[in-house]
Amino acid sequence: MKEYKSLEIIQKSPNSRVYYLYLNRPGHLNALSRDFFTEFPQAISSLDQNPDVAVIVLAGSGKHFCSGIDLQTLADGFKETYDADCGRNVEKLRRHIKFLQEAITALECCRKPVIAAVHGACIGGAIDIITACDIRFCSSDAFFSVKEVDLAITADLGTLQRLPSIVGFGNAMELALTGRRFMASEAKDLGLVSKVFTSKQALEEGVKLVAEDIATKSPLAVIGTKAVLLKSRDLTVEQGLEYVATLNSGILLSNDLKEAISAHSQKRKPKFAKL
Repeated sequence: MKEYKSLEIIQKSPNSRVYYLYLNRPGHLNALSRDFFTEFPQAISSLDQNPDVAVIVLAGSGKHFCSGIDLQTLADGFKETYDADCGRNVEKLRRHIKFLQEAITALECCRKPVIAAVHGACIGGAIDIITACDIRFCSSDAFFSVKEVDLAITADLGTLQRLPSIVGFGNAMELALTGRRFMASEAKDLGLVSKVFTSKQALEEGVKLVAEDIATKSPLAVIGTKAVLLKSRDLTVEQGLEYVATLNSGILLSNDLKEAISAHSQKRKPKFAKL
């Protein structure tokens, strides 16, 4: 397994198809460094391409999930744009922002489901990350903030695009304009997280159960479900139905459907091939 400066990949159980990807700068509250933006899409891609991986759990090492983008990383982005030509400065800065965006979008490009397990702080760039994940859970000590406006920045890594469809347009507008901190219970009420666990340990145990359950299902059905839900955000109902019809016309020919029907009739657990 490749070693990273800002991340750590762990397979907690030898035969498990659930892999854990940790933001791993606990001494810096897992702030997102330049290394992170290079390494994160690489790590996600490696897990996506690994046939032994069915589900990815994204968590943070130490006391917090993530305190947002490292301010030095932010400053470095502006340093790289200094040039005598204003137009070239603009082009360089735009390219830098796109580079940062692509690291977060890697979560949606990943075929396999990614579950965010949030404890402690989830601020700024961390909201960009979790809104690009497929399922979100947190512990009761978790707190959240769309913080960019307080740094004189318009959030540009995905929160403003993804959060409204999760919590509603009005709620997203209020959270983004105020930058206020909100706690786990409100995150649950808003729909940002699906469930709040009483402690970090309870969160880890609960997420493990969900992830292991998903990992037992047909991998073709799982990646198809993720793909259709993400694609359907930008389509009409009619277009979405057309898309899933095309996708399923291929997937339904696999052995997974036959195995699911056979297992059901024989009252046993199905066994699906890796993907």
